[in-house]
Amino acid sequence: MDLVKLGSETAKAGFQNEQDVVDIFNTWRTNYLAQEWLEAMGYNLDEIETVSAVKVKGNFKADVQVQISVTIKLYTQIDCQNIQVKLVSNRKGFNQIDKRWLKDYQKLWNIPLDVLQILQFFTGELKPYKKGTRDSRRMFLDEIEKEKQNLLLSFLKKNKYLIVSDILKGRGKFAAEWVLVIKKIENTEWVLKPINIVMNYYATGDITITKQGSIRIGKITVQRKGGDGGRATANMLQFKIDPTELFDI
Repeated sequence: MDLVKLGSETAKAGFQNEQDVVDIFNTWRTNYLAQEWLEAMGYNLDEIETVSAVKVKGNFKADVQVQISVTIKLYTQIDCQNIQVKLVSNRKGFNQIDKRWLKDYQKLWNIPLDVLQILQFFTGELKPYKKGTRDSRRMFLDEIEKEKQNLLLSFLKKNKYLIVSDILKGRGKFAAEWVLVIKKIENTEWVLKPINIVMNYYATGDITITKQGSIRIGKITVQRKGGDGGRATANMLQFKIDPTELFDI
């Protein structure tokens, strides 16, 4: 199977698994997994009247996620919670958490034009301005002058927590309150963490340019998307984490 086909099959499997989570929540009365998740979120099962789950996609978050609505007995208010779902089949490995065109990130974070241009060379929206780069389609950040590297790093450091919040939590009514990681290897394991704990964990650490010429924001890797059989979407910017690390915190 070629890489493009593999990427497509992986994406389809991800959506199927999010639907699996929806189905589990919607059968919460008889499904022990749903009951464990609800208890992990702080609910008393004896006080729940109804649970309704659906897949949603917000305006400010690239991922599809699961929204659950919980009605508590004797109360009229419905409690809505948004859950990011990550399903992994390896003990360790990176998982995309957000990808967009640079113009969309520029609107979100008010990226100055000089910083935007550096990122455009990095993703390949702009072709290399000098010869001898490792990839004729784009420039790695360690191939760009130190002055420009420092300009980019300064912007990222100044906006670190805004960036981490947008790519992990999102904005508006569909902002995620929880991250659910399901690991399927020999057995199925899961971990459910509040989004603030997740953001604090992955934001911890310096912002650096890696030996491979990409970016690290704490424990988050920032890369050119690549792949896609040479289509223009290869030039999008993507953010990746290893979700399995949440099992250890």
